[in-house]
Amino acid sequence: MKIYADRFPVALRQVLTDLLVVAWVYATIRGALWLHDLVQRLAVPGQKLEGAGGGLADNLAEAGGKVGRVPLVGDELTAPFERAADAARSLAEAGRDQQELVDQLALALSVGMMIVPLGLVLFGWLPLRVRWMRRAGSAATLAAAPAGQDLLALRALANQPLRRLTRINPDVAQAWRDGDEQTITALATLELRHLGLRTPSTPPPPATRPR
Repeated sequence: MKIYADRFPVALRQVLTDLLVVAWVYATIRGALWLHDLVQRLAVPGQKLEGAGGGLADNLAEAGGKVGRVPLVGDELTAPFERAADAARSLAEAGRDQQELVDQLALALSVGMMIVPLGLVLFGWLPLRVRWMRRAGSAATLAAAPAGQDLLALRALANQPLRRLTRINPDVAQAWRDGDEQTITALATLELRHLGLRTPSTPPPPATRPR
């Protein structure tokens, strides 16, 4: 399987495209991480609320414990401190809930930001790139095979635009069926050049087919 073409213009275009795709993916991931960090800043009030509520609850519980040791009226004096401590714990819980909500929002936004750009790469660029690599690898193998030119010519008849085929021969299909060597060589060369591959310096003779 070939990764890049042999001919300079096609190979240069492929390299530049691959570099742009890499830069595109990198920029997408960096942008998603930046957005995640930006949204995470919204969790700062929740962190402060959790810290303040938790600290206040601990102080009130400690104060209530000390007041509870007062003889005779200790139990009555402890109740307000316990209620205040519960309220402070509720504030701390609200702070934790806010942080969890911000975490989920940050994750959802960052993933959503990556879906479309990475989807274009995975379902657009990558299949086309792999398809070219498979076709080019197969064509390079055929070019070195004894019957390769004949098969490459057949692939050119199936894949190349009609206007390019008629430039070779107005009745190119009939010429191929008749085994015209010049037409077969021109078709094989057209297929290889379309893929950006070099044509063999001494192409093998076409296979003899029954008429």
